Amino acid sequence: MSLTTVTMPQLGESVVEGTIGAWLKAVGDRVEKYEPLVEVITDKVNTEIPSPVSGVVQEILVEAGATVKVGTPICVLAADEPAGAAETSAAVRDAAQARSQGAPGAGGEALPRGVYSPLVRRLAAEYAIDLRQVKGTGAGGRVTKRDVLAYVAEQGRQAAGHAAAPSPTAAGAAAAGAPAAAPAPALGLGAEATPALAEVAAAPAGPDEVVTPADPMRRAIAQRMAQSKQTIPHAWTMMEVDVTRLVALREGMKEEFRRREGVDLTYVPFFVKAVVESLKDFPLLNASWQDDRIVVKKRIHIGVAVGLEDGLVVPVIRDADRLSIAGLARSLADLVSRARAGKLTVDDVQGATITVNNTGAFGSVASYPIISPPQAAIITMEAIVRRPVVIGDAIGIRSMMNICLSFDHRVTDGLYAGRFLQSVKRRLEGFGPDTAVY
Repeated sequence: MSLTTVTMPQLGESVVEGTIGAWLKAVGDRVEKYEPLVEVITDKVNTEIPSPVSGVVQEILVEAGATVKVGTPICVLAADEPAGAAETSAAVRDAAQARSQGAPGAGGEALPRGVYSPLVRRLAAEYAIDLRQVKGTGAGGRVTKRDVLAYVAEQGRQAAGHAAAPSPTAAGAAAAGAPAAAPAPALGLGAEATPALAEVAAAPAGPDEVVTPADPMRRAIAQRMAQSKQTIPHAWTMMEVDVTRLVALREGMKEEFRRREGVDLTYVPFFVKAVVESLKDFPLLNASWQDDRIVVKKRIHIGVAVGLEDGLVVPVIRDADRLSIAGLARSLADLVSRARAGKLTVDDVQGATITVNNTGAFGSVASYPIISPPQAAIITMEAIVRRPVVIGDAIGIRSMMNICLSFDHRVTDGLYAGRFLQSVKRRLEGFGPDTAVY
């Protein structure tokens, strides 16, 4: 028998950390090779990580709710057979033992580990609440994450009627001219809470505020979007497209397409087709900026933003330029279905070279999308609106749509980006009754 250390995997080329969503096995449980071991959450995907070996879970080093860097040891397995050089070091074991000793709860007392889950204990520390005041609705009266969030929201509503009084600790600290003590770190997390969370925990909500915690996916998205705006000089441009002929084409074939393919024919496959064909002529939009160099991608992998109730994922259509419109429609239907069912794999969300987003699905007519690093561009299709348009010396009713492009100004300039968008526009306006979808 040998010890195998499982580390936080890199779930995407630009992903540098992940959050433990839930452990699917407990210490002492047996796990088979390739059996799901842990759920990991990033800004790109929620996915189950399989066990690399068959054996028994010996130690869990990172508890549910914690965010750690890629490559960080997260658990130790006692493998049935030698696993080569993957033995757990004494330092890792010592660190795990130190983390497992626990930390005080909001009231300074150690919380019973058998009563509260790691995620619940973490929330209690972040929001400085006494879990004994929270009514549990889980099995056997256990306090769940939902119970904690409901309690926090209720406290915020109660506080809305009157100004929150300063805590004795804060008042004492102020009188002494010293800062109030920070809340105790959550179990298994050390003192690595984000500054925003620390501030929320230290200061109660105002009379007109309700504070709710961000879930791991929301935090991951927030971090990635902030990184993008801080490191990529965004530039933006928009063009108006007459898609009257495209609307007529789709309307005339959507029922037959649904009967034949079993999926809906939306406008997105046509949009993706126009984008990928234009990228062949304007490859700098299918590139990235790396170490003062422009790296142009030879293959076109389209990331398609899919909105979820609790966040956003971007599954990838690989080699999208090799697919027909019908092939794109099938790929899109499959990815969107699995994204909303939480069934995307790691491979489904890796390797996008440019992102498209159908912001028109919720009625937007113009948007300023944020680029997903290390990509150089993101393009959106807005809502199709019928309105009067000047055609020569006359006015006619046409189906019009805006397309918006954000691009990395380090990689290219407005002239090049504008010509790319003109190419997309021409291709969209060129779709008509004679367009082949197969």
